[in-house]
Amino acid sequence: MKGFVKNIEGLAVKNDEFRRVLYTAKHCQLVVMALKPKEEIGAEVHQLDQFFRVEEGTGEAVLDGVRTAIRAGFAVVVPAGTTHNIINTGSVPLKLYTLYAPPNHRDGVVHHTRDEAEADNEHFDGKTTE
Repeated sequence: MKGFVKNIEGLAVKNDEFRRVLYTAKHCQLVVMALKPKEEIGAEVHQLDQFFRVEEGTGEAVLDGVRTAIRAGFAVVVPAGTTHNIINTGSVPLKLYTLYAPPNHRDGVVHHTRDEAEADNEHFDGKTTE
């Protein structure tokens, strides 16, 4: 079977990695993330669109300086060119998944920690999951 058909909420909640690429298609990419209490993704800007969905925890989405409280069930859409950050403001891990369109990371990459992710200068290399 081509494509990805799985319980994304369950995968996101079980994930303990800072970033894990689950599936990469030609035009989009599915990634789960877990932010430790008080951890953040870090302010960044992409020349692609990004979607976040929070499954567990509480945090803050910052889009071009505008801060909005987020929690389980919230979606965040980040248009290309928007400076953004996701911050865990709670006392438990913030579990979420994100879609990049087009892909942003190398297929299958796993970063156990934010420090590991920042040290790895990897980017999408054109290779998809299938």
